[in-house]
Amino acid sequence: MSTDIALAVIGGTGLYRLAELQDVQTHEPATRFGAPSGPVRVGTLAGRRVAFLARHGEGHSVPPHKVNYRANLAALQALGAGRVLALNTVGGVTERFGPRVLACPDQLIDYTWGRVSTICEEEGSEVLHVDFGDPYTPSLRQAVIAAARAANVALVEGGCYGATQGPRLETKAEIARLRRDGCDLVGMTGMPEAGLARELGLDYACLAIVANWAAGAGPDVDEIITLDDVLANVAAASDGVPALIGALLSADG
Repeated sequence: MSTDIALAVIGGTGLYRLAELQDVQTHEPATRFGAPSGPVRVGTLAGRRVAFLARHGEGHSVPPHKVNYRANLAALQALGAGRVLALNTVGGVTERFGPRVLACPDQLIDYTWGRVSTICEEEGSEVLHVDFGDPYTPSLRQAVIAAARAANVALVEGGCYGATQGPRLETKAEIARLRRDGCDLVGMTGMPEAGLARELGLDYACLAIVANWAAGAGPDVDEIITLDDVLANVAAASDGVPALIGALLSADG
């Protein structure tokens, strides 16, 4: 089954739909890895076919460690997607990455555990040893950066994403460790999604949406992070995302 998808978008916390999609069709593809987090909405944006999938489900009912990352990516691939733009709601660790910043990281460190992190999990599967030195596809990253410039959307280029287990937020000591390790951003869904995309042969890039300062990282080290603040910052930071996606699609010609 293929619908000639120019781009697949995976939405994170606070991003459960892509309102700009027109002529939307709903797909619920079955995959060899089971069911994805929810339906895939396929529509038209900037004259191109785009697929959207809410990573946590459209009702935010799937916690980070329970997301069926393999099924999500396989479902998008089955519909004909070859490129995936992952929208990840994150916390800011270093000074360039404060609330309401958009960033396109180029590196990540995986601190998660117990998640199915390969398509080689099943007995008898071919073992894959994919190159993962650059965890995000360089050509797609550069296209996203160029699209941000074309759409006049402020974007911080580069940075290291630290993927933690969740669903709880991190302690101040954990964030201090991430900072020492070289992380600029912290989120809960960056892995195994990026690694699985590489195994499946999908181009993959991350658009990180900074919702808050990570614990102890901002000017107020005792700030209490609330869900209301997170959602407000995500809404503000993601305001330019549709224009960026439109520019990315338009650049394809």
